[in-house]
Amino acid sequence: MNSIEYSCRAIGTVRTPFTDPAATPIQAAFSPARGTVEILPEFRDGLSALAGFSHLILIYRFHRAPGEELGERPLIDGTEPHGIFATRHFNRPNRLGISVVRLAGIDGATLAVEGVDLLDGTPVLDIKPYIPAFDCIGGAGSGWVTPQHVERIKRQSASFKVD
Repeated sequence: MNSIEYSCRAIGTVRTPFTDPAATPIQAAFSPARGTVEILPEFRDGLSALAGFSHLILIYRFHRAPGEELGERPLIDGTEPHGIFATRHFNRPNRLGISVVRLAGIDGATLAVEGVDLLDGTPVLDIKPYIPAFDCIGGAGSGWVTPQHVERIKRQSASFKVD
């Protein structure tokens, strides 16, 4: 089977206080940061009925990822490389990422969000509403991600100073 190319266009841009990849939270769930998602005018009507959702799934492009790899060490306490599909590392094929953020408000074509873990200027490719009945799977396994690993990520995220 051959690789098939698809094109994708941004529907908006994320604005955050983060410009340095090394000083950006690793997971949205533990980030105290606030930001905005600025939707392009031609996609504004797609925001209709979004206000009733508390959280959103942002699908975006890691626009500053240095490369595409099939194996990477986890960013926190990663001593051994893992297959890229067993990580959330940014150096992945297609450089696609997801973050679940809290929707704090909508003002025209601008979404105020909390829990951002993205670099300023990140292009947003899609937005989906987070629906607990669909998106929270009880009893799901975490693979190699231990409770200790999660705690280290929480501590690291808590160390970021945001305004």
